[in-house]
Amino acid sequence: MLQKIETLSAAIAAFTAQSSSDVEQFRLAYLSKKGELNNLFAEFKNVPNEQKKEIGARINILKQEAQAKFDELTAAFSSAENQTLDIDLSLPGNPLQLGSRHPLSIIKKQIIDIFSRIGFTVAEGQEIEDDWHVFSALNFPEEHPARDMQDTFFIEKNPDILLRTHTSSVQVRVMEKTQPPIRAVFPGRVFRNEAISARAHCIFHQVEGLYIDKDVSFADLKQTLLFFAKEMFGADTQIRLRPSYFPFTEPSAEMDISCSLCGGKGCGVCKHSGWVEILGCGMVDPNVLTNCGIDSKVYSGFAFGMGVERIAMLKYQIKDIRLFFENDLRFIKQFQAAN
Repeated sequence: MLQKIETLSAAIAAFTAQSSSDVEQFRLAYLSKKGELNNLFAEFKNVPNEQKKEIGARINILKQEAQAKFDELTAAFSSAENQTLDIDLSLPGNPLQLGSRHPLSIIKKQIIDIFSRIGFTVAEGQEIEDDWHVFSALNFPEEHPARDMQDTFFIEKNPDILLRTHTSSVQVRVMEKTQPPIRAVFPGRVFRNEAISARAHCIFHQVEGLYIDKDVSFADLKQTLLFFAKEMFGADTQIRLRPSYFPFTEPSAEMDISCSLCGGKGCGVCKHSGWVEILGCGMVDPNVLTNCGIDSKVYSGFAFGMGVERIAMLKYQIKDIRLFFENDLRFIKQFQAAN
């Protein structure tokens, strides 16, 4: 047995390889399951007990020698093959075409940046919501006709689980967990069961805002929105507020901006009125504050909400909202300069 081990040791030490295939043959001959070393371990059970210690130690040394030889040969041929690659490493790499941000991402970031400059933080929430956070907490009684204003995708009934129809649900969650002062914007994707057309889609994006503190007034709301309009659409932009109705604000208003295309003179985009509607707003209804655990006798606040698609369509003069969802690179690449 010892003689066989010494013979294998000499053969391993003398082995030379001319190619990587020779290295593989070495592995098969000595280190594989059917190799010489495995055969030695199989024969070891027949060795007399008084010789087992000596022969066992020698077999282990032989295995280490074989593994070291194999590693040496493998490293040598790997290095040689890398050195003979027919590649000029000084050549420049293949150019990678830079992508561009989606126009909705660009506009959403601009909206958030504008409000962050006047102290608004950002809060986001889940898209699958319950009835309380989407409707009931926001002053929508169970049979109130205001629920008909929003066509909802329901997932489960009793209790109602649904895809949120507005990011106001995040406002509710923030008010439930945070005591005033609260000043935040809420960007996110929302869903409504609407027919898809050039002007409407069943999926769209909103940015809502909320400010709650002591002595917050409608004048604060107007100045905040005027600042936003001028930052987003230009210093010459004017705004007007028209009375409206939302269940969660009282009083409520729709905000228009002066048409940036015609300067207020009237054109096809503004339907010859000189004004374009961009968002809804109002003072937070005291019932909403109470529902969320905030003392409506001490605190007041305002809220607003806008569609990101609508702002993007006005900024970039896009006439079909469906373009935002088609992933057409020819469309998206137009906004590379706006990144």
